[in-house]
Amino acid sequence: MQVRTRFAPSPTGRLHLGHVLAARVAHSLARREGGNFLLRHEDIDGPRVREEFYHGIEEDLRWLELEWDGEPLRQTARITAYDAALQSLHDRGLVYPCFCTRREIQEEWARMGAAPQGPDAPAYPGTCRKLTAEQAEEKIAAGAAHAWRFHAHMAGELAGPLTFYDLRFGEIPVNPDLLGDVVLARKDIGTAYHLAVVVDDAFQEITHVTRGEDLLPSTHVHRLLQALLGLPAPAYLHHPLMLDEHGQRLAKRNDALSVAALRDLGFTPHELIGRTDQSKWEIETANGH
Repeated sequence: MQVRTRFAPSPTGRLHLGHVLAARVAHSLARREGGNFLLRHEDIDGPRVREEFYHGIEEDLRWLELEWDGEPLRQTARITAYDAALQSLHDRGLVYPCFCTRREIQEEWARMGAAPQGPDAPAYPGTCRKLTAEQAEEKIAAGAAHAWRFHAHMAGELAGPLTFYDLRFGEIPVNPDLLGDVVLARKDIGTAYHLAVVVDDAFQEITHVTRGEDLLPSTHVHRLLQALLGLPAPAYLHHPLMLDEHGQRLAKRNDALSVAALRDLGFTPHELIGRTDQSKWEIETANGH
């Protein structure tokens, strides 16, 4: 089996060192195994996406000598594939419309006294799951804006016991309820991260999904979706994150220095790649599997 990995940034800004680590891990695993390294633009984030960022990301990768194979994939060209996957889940009663605003969800948590907890944040309290089919249809017919949520518990019962394999953490049993009823299709677009990433990994025939350890909880949802949609299950490698001097994860919202800014300051590609040397051990670990 030929190894196929992918790097999947969102074109909502330029790359930073955290992205360099993620791209390096995926690129190194593919190249050391004689496989393919693919680029996917996860561009379903609406107004924050700008055309200049697609080109900027590709420019940064080329400058870093992290060349990809084939044409970059844009998720906005794949909406019909996500629609079909969502319809498949809808036909089995595994998604339901959610009409809640963020404020209404917070108010529901307050009424409950304590919000149901996911690994990193409160989980959806299940408000709209309690609506009857007739009530939901009435709201939709009236034009009420709605997202589509995953009925996680029902999905878990239908799929049965599942596991996924991580090259760093080993075999992990799936907990369908870990993140609660996540959104699979947002109100403004007919998909969301959890659904799109699973459909695209299968479409691109990804054998090894490499990404930050902060996404390890999401893999429980993704493995469940793979089973329900009849899609292959890749191996995973959830690597450590790049942290700033305060121990915070590098992110665009934290004003992390971009690759472009560091290049303008005189850094070389070799020096920036060297800043991600914490990834060396997991690249070598992945190489042995």
